[in-house]
Amino acid sequence: MDQQFSYVAIRNAFYPQASIGIAANTFLLCLHTAAVLVGHKPRLTDLPVTHLALTHILMLLTMGLLVSADIWETQDIPGDFKCKILVFLNKVMRGLSICTTCVLSVLQAIIISPSGSWLAHFKLKSKNPILALFLFLWVLTMSTYSNLLFYTVATSNNTQPGLLFVTECCSYLPISHIHRPFFLTLLACRDVFFVGLMVLSSGYMVLLLYRHTQRSQHLRNSRFSPKSSPEQRATQSILLLICCFAVLYCADSLISVAIGLTWTNNAILVCVQMLVANGYGTVSPLVLIAADTQITKITQLTCGKKSHLLTKLI
Repeated sequence: MDQQFSYVAIRNAFYPQASIGIAANTFLLCLHTAAVLVGHKPRLTDLPVTHLALTHILMLLTMGLLVSADIWETQDIPGDFKCKILVFLNKVMRGLSICTTCVLSVLQAIIISPSGSWLAHFKLKSKNPILALFLFLWVLTMSTYSNLLFYTVATSNNTQPGLLFVTECCSYLPISHIHRPFFLTLLACRDVFFVGLMVLSSGYMVLLLYRHTQRSQHLRNSRFSPKSSPEQRATQSILLLICCFAVLYCADSLISVAIGLTWTNNAILVCVQMLVANGYGTVSPLVLIAADTQITKITQLTCGKKSHLLTKLI
């Protein structure tokens, strides 16, 4: 099969993926907004979930603009400027996606931790520390990817020697053998830290759920059969979310390392990485919407009341 045809086919597969992802993340934001409007008490995890949805919307939008041909036909804004800003924002959003998922995982582990555990000392009564943490993560992530503003250029010919293909119109300038390992090491250390926290918090939540299951088995024949609490259902959904993240992250990392170390211009490989890297932004809102029964019920109740009032007026 012709390589250019394969590249176009894989690239075009991104458009339905991005459409589903943007629609699902927008719907997730609407659910949380509706829950606040009807008087639902905000949960500590609402802020990370909202931030994750916004991050994924921006991530999918910037990638959609990068692969779209229409934006490069307009000459009002220089191509170099468009490439630098869009590539930088897309990478920042992907970095924030990892950080926010980690925050969500650790926060949920703290919420469900028993009162006698050492994690109970970190339980929050206010969202101010979370806001400060997200501000720090924005500054950290933008600083980490700031070098892309210097190494990203617009190219009309992606076969030019020395350039690394990003999209048809954007490429990376060659990075020196001194700076490249430093940059890759910096990214690796960041990912190891956040993914490590995710693994630890996930393992802790799995242990707590296992202990709860063991206690439930002893009480199965009693008069009061224990039911799954909202916290436990939320924990299960976050664990499922982290499993999806882990699979897609490992695939993305393997492809990224292969491209970064070999500096290979393979358009098909880059497009496959694009689909894998943005897959989490499409899957995560679907998992969170399906699991968040509390917000969904409140929204359905509100819609039902409005429909009932509308019927009376008619």
